[in-house]
Amino acid sequence: MKKLNGMRIDLTVEALRRLLPMKEPADVALRRFFQETRAGKSERAFAAEAAFSILRRKMMIDHLIEKSGEQGTPRKLVLAWLSRIEGMNLKELHPYLSEPEEKWLASIKAIALDALPFEARADLPEWVVAKLKQHMSTEDILSLGRAMQQKAPMDLRVNTIKTKREEAIAIIGGEATPYSPIGIRIKDKFPLNENPLFLEGKVEVQDEGSQLLGFLLSPKRREMVVDFCAGAGGKTLMLGALMGSTGRLYAFDVSEKRLEKLSPRLKRSGLSNVTPQWIQNENDIRVKRLSGKIDRVLVDAPCSGMGTLRRNPDLKWRQSEDSLDELRKKQSSILEGASVLVKPGGRIVYATCSILQEENQAIVSHFLESHPDFRLLDASEILKGQHIELDTGKYLELRPDRHGTDGFFAAAMERRQP
Repeated sequence: MKKLNGMRIDLTVEALRRLLPMKEPADVALRRFFQETRAGKSERAFAAEAAFSILRRKMMIDHLIEKSGEQGTPRKLVLAWLSRIEGMNLKELHPYLSEPEEKWLASIKAIALDALPFEARADLPEWVVAKLKQHMSTEDILSLGRAMQQKAPMDLRVNTIKTKREEAIAIIGGEATPYSPIGIRIKDKFPLNENPLFLEGKVEVQDEGSQLLGFLLSPKRREMVVDFCAGAGGKTLMLGALMGSTGRLYAFDVSEKRLEKLSPRLKRSGLSNVTPQWIQNENDIRVKRLSGKIDRVLVDAPCSGMGTLRRNPDLKWRQSEDSLDELRKKQSSILEGASVLVKPGGRIVYATCSILQEENQAIVSHFLESHPDFRLLDASEILKGQHIELDTGKYLELRPDRHGTDGFFAAAMERRQP
């Protein structure tokens, strides 16, 4: 815990007041709030870290406050977090508390966590827990939920056309990721955008789980490859490096704004085989022109993001069963549209950063049932062929409590030869 003072508490309270309507991504709302304040850099860093930590544990904190007979105002959320989550005692907090607040916090301290509902202890929405219970034990769900409550490390991907992992670690520190042969894990975040390695395009921020998706696709030199939902291009850049900057790599996305963010990253990377391409939808004429010509297609589909709650805890309130139904329709449609690109003998990888089977196995099973010309490949065998010892079965299923990554799902499929 960084040095506490009244100003930092007040700034965190105001930050939460701005975040709690949950009408936009928390990082966006927080950035806008800090632009309007005159707080110093260290105060902003404290408030940001505290606010996200509170969001990760908010369901538990809300239930503690409710059991105390009070309502969860932003200030009460901050004080309860300092007391129950950060473990500060009343003597440490005394300078910042009124007499009623001190008595109230003493009552909060006395509440046993076992008295809280299971969903609050796991800090997962009821509808998510209900879906997970269909195929997971309560102990397993609690293990997953508790891992989601922790701050995520910063994972970097080494740009292998510019440097080697050992050289990057010697300069930047950190440690080798356990699975990805090109990943570095940094436990304590620092201003990476000021670091020479980043500015020279030798490293990029990318979760280890996301890196493993690239190895599952395993593009080869001189192939034609499509990153179908490229976004800002993190996976695109990795695929381009795996291809040795040869062949042709299309970065498709329906958002021109997201693709624009790829430009400076692409320039830093030194890659010359990437073609960013805006498309209107999965049935765009630009897609149809490449029908049956592509060796490898990555579909990192838009999803609920329930595997990224360490980084995006606000999604627990911004997603719902209704939004999940809409996402499932979109996911099926995107996979269908992307599949026409794959040539016989080619590979398509469908991936999400979700832990929900409705977005994962269910989408793949439906696709395979309606497309007998595709077959499911064994993800663990593909990774083993690249000297990555990670066996989660035929599907790649990653979890923070088991693998230290964000929650990811991926299925590799091959188009049969006629």
